[in-house]
Amino acid sequence: VQLQAYGGGLVQAGGSLRLSCAVSGRSFSSYVMGWFRQAPGKEREFVSIIGWRSGRTFYGDSVKGRFSISRDNANNTVYLQMNSLKPADTAIYYCAARSGSIYYTRVNSYNYWGQGTQVTVSS
Repeated sequence: VQLQAYGGGLVQAGGSLRLSCAVSGRSFSSYVMGWFRQAPGKEREFVSIIGWRSGRTFYGDSVKGRFSISRDNANNTVYLQMNSLKPADTAIYYCAARSGSIYYTRVNSYNYWGQGTQVTVSS
């Protein structure tokens, strides 16, 4: 499975961005897809995951109610819609994938990673 994340950029606090993750490779219909982020000097943390087949979603506490994850089966793309952005959301955002149907939120449970896209939120 190959993942390519894009869509990051610079936005003012309160603004919105949509990240995309293009997925290719073997069949990933039984995969869990996710977004994680890593701010400077901090560990990589869970943002959101979605079951490709089920569409079931989970969110980290810090983004609940502001971020929304979705997938487009026809275009093999996972999206992260980010609204009401805060400076604390500034980080490199990575898309990730793991096979299976268990919805792990631990970083080390994911064995496929994209290259990351920078999101910077100014105050």
